[in-house]
Amino acid sequence: MAEEKKTHKKSKKKKRHIFRNIILFMIVFVLWFEIPVTEEIHIDDGGNEQEQPARFALVTDLHSCYYGKNQKTLVKMLKKGKADAVLLSGDIFDNKFGDKNAKIFLEQIADSYPCFYVAGNHEFWSDSMDEWKEYLRGIGVTVLEGNFETIEIKGKTYEICGVDDPTYMSDDEWRAQLDGAYSGSDNYKILLSHRPERVDFYDDYNFDLVVCGHAHGGQWINPFIGLGTLAPDQGYWPKYVDGLYTLSNGTNMVVSRGLCRERMPYPRFFNHPEIVMIEI
Repeated sequence: MAEEKKTHKKSKKKKRHIFRNIILFMIVFVLWFEIPVTEEIHIDDGGNEQEQPARFALVTDLHSCYYGKNQKTLVKMLKKGKADAVLLSGDIFDNKFGDKNAKIFLEQIADSYPCFYVAGNHEFWSDSMDEWKEYLRGIGVTVLEGNFETIEIKGKTYEICGVDDPTYMSDDEWRAQLDGAYSGSDNYKILLSHRPERVDFYDDYNFDLVVCGHAHGGQWINPFIGLGTLAPDQGYWPKYVDGLYTLSNGTNMVVSRGLCRERMPYPRFFNHPEIVMIEI
């Protein structure tokens, strides 16, 4: 009898040990996928092979999350990626989080890179959108809202175009912004837009590249097939969540998984936050 009790206690102890190890593994697993990474995407613009490529850093969906003292993690990623310009495709600020972390990041990069910004849905949900846009202009960030600006990088001219998120717009109003952002010139045209699912609109224009965020990588990514589970405005098994896509009119579209971490009500799985370096 005593021997049976001893064996039973050992069995219970072993089960507790296994359970603790499983919990520890899950914690480490979740924390590992909270670490931001840089995704490299290379696009052939059909130009002269002797030309030096331009490198654009796509930064989306920061939601004013914390990335180390003075946001040094993100600043180092941009420096290591040798960015020529930074494309901020919405939800850099957040409607529930304070704006301190976003401002710390923006003030550092605005001194180092040409920066271009469009607003996302969470920023429009706040009461601070106009204030934030004025702040961005004040620190030297170009705010795009249905228009475009040109930039020369390594001897080539690029048009950086942008539209507001259509949160409070009709389709006609949003199309009017797209009309204003599209010049029809022969320059390489990059459209900043927060939402990737609106491909039916992008198909009507000849932008060379559209860059987006919003989908957060589908939040939980199936590691075997690489598909996200759920994304805003796309529902379950969303189509546009991460990487490079080619639209029906030949336009390239790059979607970033974004940088949101602590803002979400549940963790990301198999889904590192990211900055995308686009080399053209």
